[in-house]
Amino acid sequence: MSKRAVLEVIALDAEDAIAAQAGGADRLELVTDMAADGLTPSVATFTAIRAAVDIDLRVMLRLTDGFAAGDVDRLVRTAGELRAAGADQFVLGFLDAEGGVDLPAVERLVAELDGCPWTFHRALDHAADRDALRKQLADLPGLDTYLTAGSPKGVETGLPTLLAEAARAGEPGYEQQVLVGGGLGLEHVPQLLSAGIDGFHIGGAARPKGWDHPVSAKAVREWRRALQDL
Repeated sequence: MSKRAVLEVIALDAEDAIAAQAGGADRLELVTDMAADGLTPSVATFTAIRAAVDIDLRVMLRLTDGFAAGDVDRLVRTAGELRAAGADQFVLGFLDAEGGVDLPAVERLVAELDGCPWTFHRALDHAADRDALRKQLADLPGLDTYLTAGSPKGVETGLPTLLAEAARAGEPGYEQQVLVGGGLGLEHVPQLLSAGIDGFHIGGAARPKGWDHPVSAKAVREWRRALQDL
């Protein structure tokens, strides 16, 4: 029996969300300020998007550019406000100065999420030791996905790492779904699907006219078609 691959699309507002859902997206990653690679959206933006679509929403928890946690108290408060508004899935990931996972910050935030599903994002691609990071996070409640390109430089460079890690699926630290994103192109899809990877994340690829323009339902539909045969 075939299994539907997950297609996640970055959405900045309700217009993006409606177009992404119309194109066949399964889930949205909600962010603001793509100049900083995606920060936490406002509660008002979340509620507007939640009212506009009925697919899953994962909300970014990130206050500043880079992968340092920064003000953890503020992060925890923000997560609580979003949960109170109805958010029930999240995206986060923090590193310390040495490139290891900032486990105290992650654990504090995960405690606030209280079992909500969450993605550890592309901080993984900047970690000093990917394998060690995965094993440190393996037992945290709610962690079900890693968003990764396999390399800080993007999927084209990271493809060998993605394929090697996909081959380890089910091992300790490798039970979570791999969601590939970061320079992902349609040309990468067949090899990734063949390796058993069933999660795909697009941002700019859903906006052929650039980030100053909304998501294109047509572009998302092209990706949905490419992922049909898993």
